[in-house]
Amino acid sequence: MMNPQQQVQDLLNFIDASPSPWHVVQTVETRLAAQQFEKLAETDKWSLQANGRYYVIRDDSSIIAFIVGSKPLARHGYKIIGAHTDSPGLRVKPKAANQEGGLLRLGVDIYGGPILATFADRDLSLAGRISYKTDSGKIASRLVKFDQALLRLPNLAIHMNRGVNEDGLKLHKQNELPLILATANEQLPQDYFYSLLALAAGLSPEQILSWELNVYDTQKGAIWGAEQEFYADSQLDNLASCHAGLTALLDKNNATPDKTLVCGLFDHEEIGSESSKGAAGSFLSDILERIASGTKHSREDYQRSLAHSFMISADMAHAYQPNFPAAYDASHRVLVNQGVVIKSNVNQRYSTESMSAAMFIDYCQQANVPYQTYSHRCDLPCGSTIGPIISSKLGVRAIDVGNPMWAMHSIRESAGVLDHGYMIKVLSCFFAD
Repeated sequence: MMNPQQQVQDLLNFIDASPSPWHVVQTVETRLAAQQFEKLAETDKWSLQANGRYYVIRDDSSIIAFIVGSKPLARHGYKIIGAHTDSPGLRVKPKAANQEGGLLRLGVDIYGGPILATFADRDLSLAGRISYKTDSGKIASRLVKFDQALLRLPNLAIHMNRGVNEDGLKLHKQNELPLILATANEQLPQDYFYSLLALAAGLSPEQILSWELNVYDTQKGAIWGAEQEFYADSQLDNLASCHAGLTALLDKNNATPDKTLVCGLFDHEEIGSESSKGAAGSFLSDILERIASGTKHSREDYQRSLAHSFMISADMAHAYQPNFPAAYDASHRVLVNQGVVIKSNVNQRYSTESMSAAMFIDYCQQANVPYQTYSHRCDLPCGSTIGPIISSKLGVRAIDVGNPMWAMHSIRESAGVLDHGYMIKVLSCFFAD
C-alpha cells in the first residue's frame, strides 16, 4: 500500500508522461495492459466473461475500462466513475508557422478557458498526434512528443507595459499569443515546421497530412511545502481525477467484483463534451449497452440495469485561497488537505442531489475519509462537469465530487497531498461495495 506522498509521486509521473489527451489514453492503456485488461474494438463482436477485464478506446483520446461483475446487471447495475482527459490550453493551428521580425513563430488557438498569462515565460513544447499516409496508402495516426523546451511566449518588459502590476497581464488572443519557435532560415516556415514534425514522428514530411498538437509545459511535477504537504503540476484538472479513478479500478480488492465496474475517461469536457468521444456523445451509452448484450442481457435488462446504477463524476474543486477571500462563499470554503469535496449547484451545473450526496457521504464514512461541501458564489458563473451530461443522457443517479485545488486552469496548478490519497480511498471503497 502506497503512502500519500508515494501516491502523489505516482500521479505526477502519470501526468508528466501524458502531455496531451492522446498521451493520457496511451498512459492509461499501458497501466491497464500491465494488469491483464483485454483491448476490445468497437468494430468487433464481443463475448464477455464474468470478472473479465476489458477496455475500449475511441479516437485515441477517450477510453472506457471495465470489469464485468459476477451478478446479473438487471438487478445490480453499473458502478461508474467518470473523469476527463483534456485540459485547457493552447493548440497549434493547421497553418501555424509564420515569419515575423527574423523569427519563426507558431500560431495557436485557445482550447477551453486557460489562464493565458500563466503561459508567458515558460519552457513550452508540443505533444499530440499526427495523421499520415502509410507506405501502403492507408491513413494512420501516430503520437508525437517533443521532450525539449521548443517554444516560448516572452513577456513584454515592464518598461513598455507600466501598468501590468496594477491591471494584470492581458494578451490579445490573436496578435500576442504566437509562440517563438526558431530564428528565421532559408526554408519556408511551413516546410520547416513539417520537417520538425516528421523528424519527431519518424516519418517523411510528405507523409504528414494533418495534426492535433497541444502546447505543454516541460517542467516536471513537484511536491512542495515546508512539510511536503502540497504538489504542483500542469493538468491537475483533471488528470488527478483520472489517476484516482484508474487506481481505484486497479485496486486488487476490486479484481472480482459482484457488480460491473466502469471507469470512463472522456476528451472534450473543457469545450462542452459535444463530440463523438465526449461525454455528451454516444461512447459511454454504446459501451454500457454492449456490456449488457455481451453478457446475454436483453434491451429491457439493460434499461433495468441503468435504474440500479450509480455514477461518481470526479473533477477538481476550488480550494479556498486566503489572498482572495471575496471570491468564495464564506460558508462553503473548502480547504486543501481537509478531504474530498461534494460539489452542489441548484441549477444542476453539478449532478449532486440529496440522495446521491447521502450515498457518497456513506462511502466516505465507510472508508474513514473526511469530506467537505462546496457551493459557488451566487454572483459568479459556475462551471460544470460531465456529471449532469451523463446523468441526464443515461438516467442514472450521479454525484459530482473533486479534490480542492488552487489556480484551476493555470498552466501550473497546486493541490494537497493528503486529498489525493483520500480520493483514491473513497473511490476504491465505492467500487468494492
